[in-house]
Amino acid sequence: MIDILYFAWVRERIGLPKERVETTAPTVMALVEELRAREERYEAAFADLASLRVALDQELSSFDAPLAGVREVAFFPPMTGG
Repeated sequence: MIDILYFAWVRERIGLPKERVETTAPTVMALVEELRAREERYEAAFADLASLRVALDQELSSFDAPLAGVREVAFFPPMTGG
């Protein structure tokens, strides 16, 4: 089981701040594909991966990163400085 956290407009499109999912996805990208296949709202949230960032166990990562041993995946838009 992996906890998935959604922030900002990703959360708005999916309608959940977090969820726990059972997955056999080997990478973040494979997890994204599983989520996209669920429902239209997930497809909308993950339509433009260039505008998304991902963190694994609270460390910034990439979409090709392996999920082995990961407990938490967070998806969020890029942060802007100010």
